[in-house]
Amino acid sequence: MLGIVDSVVGVAGKVLDKFVEDKDLRLKLDAELRSQLINLDALQAQTNLEQAKHDSIFVAGARPAIMWICAFALAWQYIVGPMASWALTIYDPLIQLPTLGTEELTGLVMALLGLGAARSYEKSKGVARNSMRR
Repeated sequence: MLGIVDSVVGVAGKVLDKFVEDKDLRLKLDAELRSQLINLDALQAQTNLEQAKHDSIFVAGARPAIMWICAFALAWQYIVGPMASWALTIYDPLIQLPTLGTEELTGLVMALLGLGAARSYEKSKGVARNSMRR
């Protein structure tokens, strides 16, 4: 996540260079911006943890549901779809199976895998649940 912080601060730094002439004030504003962005990231992580602790499956189960959808989509795109396409080609060559946009899917999977680190951290601290029921 610090790469995003550096990117945002880099763009904001160029703006600060143009409009703020005092070097000390510019450094102070740059440090404050970095601090606020890192604080925002920490607050989002805390929100994610609180959401995962919720008793309702519709709140705590949102991320697992998206993960299962991604798992199904990946299985379709790379395993089931090609095998079914091959089998259908033998039966009727005119039938075309749908394909998925792998760019969007890959982005979503990478984001979810990044969140998997939080689950591993929960398990290492002994606070992770083993089932959907408490």
